[in-house]
Amino acid sequence: MIDATTGLRGQPIGSLSDFVRAGSCRKAPPAPSTSGGSAANASLMRGFRSPPTAREAEGREAAPTAVVVDSQSVKTTEAGGPRGFDAGKKIKGRKRHIAVDTLGLPIECQVTPASVQDRDALAPVLGAVHRKSPWVTVSFVDSGYQGDEAQRAAYEASRISITVVKRNDTTVKGFIVLPKRWVVERTLGWINRARRLSKDFEATIESSLAWMLLALAFLLMRRLARQPREAS
Repeated sequence: MIDATTGLRGQPIGSLSDFVRAGSCRKAPPAPSTSGGSAANASLMRGFRSPPTAREAEGREAAPTAVVVDSQSVKTTEAGGPRGFDAGKKIKGRKRHIAVDTLGLPIECQVTPASVQDRDALAPVLGAVHRKSPWVTVSFVDSGYQGDEAQRAAYEASRISITVVKRNDTTVKGFIVLPKRWVVERTLGWINRARRLSKDFEATIESSLAWMLLALAFLLMRRLARQPREAS
């Protein structure tokens, strides 16, 4: 778990933050420990999970009731490890799956080979969301998550209804701001600012996920630090 002054393996928070944002620092810290596999990443998730004050400061209830789900495919390097080919994006590497609340704060993150289709990853992502935030009842996704079988499996795993937000102007090419969905696109944009995540440099899925969680943790910490403190 990340404490107030030091990060994983006793590394200073500032050093880890510089390494995530700039991709390098004076003395590069070791990769986050992946011993224990999913147990180690579960500890990371507990360490950076969005504090209730992050939502309450925006005038929202502490517990979210809706999420927005999306994915991002990134290239891998010669480090090897599990990878796949995303035929839609023409990228050989891994895919980052993320579910955020309506403020763009992360609730669940997962990493898979890029060959895993979005709709096939929806059930495990929403299932994890339900376990962490059982008050979530609706999710918003793009057309890549369409498919009766996949949506039925996702609903049975989470009891979260699925709403597909489609583009209303098919004649326009490129990115279009869509209602509800722009918040997850913004969160992915925040992740893109971290040079360490410009590619997937890790040999294992667990280590790749750990760096993604660290990047989101520092984003949340900076966001909380900007919030005005209540008068004592």
